[in-house]
Amino acid sequence: MGTHGSAMTSGSAPDIGPEAAGSAAIKPPAVAGMFYPADAGTLAAMVSDLLRSAAPPDLAAKAVVAPHAGYVYSGPIAATAYALLARHRDRIRRVVLLGPAHRVAFRGMAVHSATAWRTPLGDVALDRQAIGRCSGLPDVIQSDGPFAQEHSLEVHLPFLQTVLGSSFRLVPVLVGDAHPAGVAKLLETLWGGPETVVVISSDLSHFHDYDTAGRMDATATAAMEMLRPDMLKDDMACGRRPILGLLERARQLDLRATTLDRRSSGDTAGSRDRVVGYASVAFEYAASARLDDRSRALLLDSARASIAHGLAHGHPPQPDFAAVPRTLWAMRACFVSLSLDGALRGCVGSLSAQRPLLLDVIENAHKAAFSDRRFTPLTPEEADRIDIQISILSNGRLIPARGEAELVARLVPDIEGLFIRDRNRQALFLPSVWGGIPDPKQFLRRLKAKAGMPADHWSDTFQAQRFTAETFGVGHA
Repeated sequence: MGTHGSAMTSGSAPDIGPEAAGSAAIKPPAVAGMFYPADAGTLAAMVSDLLRSAAPPDLAAKAVVAPHAGYVYSGPIAATAYALLARHRDRIRRVVLLGPAHRVAFRGMAVHSATAWRTPLGDVALDRQAIGRCSGLPDVIQSDGPFAQEHSLEVHLPFLQTVLGSSFRLVPVLVGDAHPAGVAKLLETLWGGPETVVVISSDLSHFHDYDTAGRMDATATAAMEMLRPDMLKDDMACGRRPILGLLERARQLDLRATTLDRRSSGDTAGSRDRVVGYASVAFEYAASARLDDRSRALLLDSARASIAHGLAHGHPPQPDFAAVPRTLWAMRACFVSLSLDGALRGCVGSLSAQRPLLLDVIENAHKAAFSDRRFTPLTPEEADRIDIQISILSNGRLIPARGEAELVARLVPDIEGLFIRDRNRQALFLPSVWGGIPDPKQFLRRLKAKAGMPADHWSDTFQAQRFTAETFGVGHA
C-alpha cells in the first residue's frame, strides 16, 4: 500500500507556463490507494492510530517539517508533527504547505488553480486570496501540471483534515528549481500570525544502508536545529529547497528548531539495506520558547551533578540521552552561570550551538566551576552553596549599524542579549544583564570594557550580534 517515494522525471523539462482557464474546481486525489488507503474508514482509522501513538513535546510551533512517504513507512514520524499541531487546532485557520516536485521539473514555485483538493476524507478548501498574493511574486507560476501525480503535498492532507477538521484553508505550493531567497520571500508573503502554520514536506536521505542514513539524517536535523543551511547538502533531503527557504526565514525571525522524531524506513517497515530517512522538526519563536518544568529541572540537576563529578573525578560525566526528553537532544548554545552569596562565581558558554543541549549544559557547568579564568576552581565547600542559572541562546543575528549611535538605537533592553567582536577581542552580555545596566549606551560601553575595547571604540571591522535567551534557575548574570 505504501511506498518510499518517487524520483523526478528525467530529462530537461522546459519552463511551465500558466494553465489555460477552465481547470477543474476540485483536484482529485492522485495517490490514494498507493501512499495511503483509498477507503475513508480505513484511512481515518489509520491516521487516528498513528496520532494516538505520537507523543511530541508541547511546543508553540509556527512551522514544522514532516515526511511524505507512504504511511507505513513515514506515517509514525509525520504523526509526531501533526499531534503537536492538534494541540493548537483552535488557533490554526490557514496551512501553507510547501513540498518538492518529484515528477515534473520546472523553475521556481507553482500554485494550483483549484478551489479545493479532495481526499477520501473529504474536500480541503484552498485559500484563493492568499494564493493570489503569492502569485504576484516573480518566482511563482500557476500551473496545475506538476501537481497532477505529485505525492509530496497530498499525503499531508489526511493528517491535516484529522487534526484541524474543516476549519482551515490550504495554500499548497510545489517547489521546483527555486532559490532559497525566493522561497523565503514567498513565506514572508504568507507568514501571517498565529492563525497560520507552515508545513514543509520532505524526506531525508534516500537508499543508503541503515547506519549511513542515520549519520546523514542526524546531520540534516542538526542543520535545521542550528539554522545552518550550509550543512544541509543536496543528498540529505528531497525537500532541501523549501527547507532552506524556511531556514532563511527562521534566521530572520529568531526561530528555534527542535527535532521531534527521526527514524528511517528501517525502523518502521522495511529492510535496513536501503532505507529512506524521515524526521519531524518544529520551529517556534525563540523569544517565547520555554522548556517544560521537568526538562528545566533535569538540566539544573545535570549541571549540579557535573560539578560534583568534576570535584570527584576531574572531568564532566557522560549523559544517558536515552533517558531524557527529545527537547534536550536538540543542538543548542547555552551559558551556565554560577553564583555564590549573590556574586558571580563562574560563567561559561558560547553564542553558537556546538553540541546537544544536555551535553552543552554538562560541559559548561564543569568549565564554569573549574575553568573560568576570572576565578579560582570551585571548592567542595563552595559547591554545596552554589546557585546555578542556565540561559539557552537563540541563533545570533548581525545588527547592521554604521556607528555606535545607530547600534545603541537598535538595542532591545531586557529582551535581547548582545555579542560584540572586533578582530581578536570579543565579549557577550546575556539579556539578564539589562537588570543591572538599563541604559543602552552604558550597556554597550560596559560590554566594550569587558572585551578590552575603549569606550568610544568603533571600526569598519566591528560586529554586533543580537540574540534572545530562555533563562531559568538562580544565578548572577
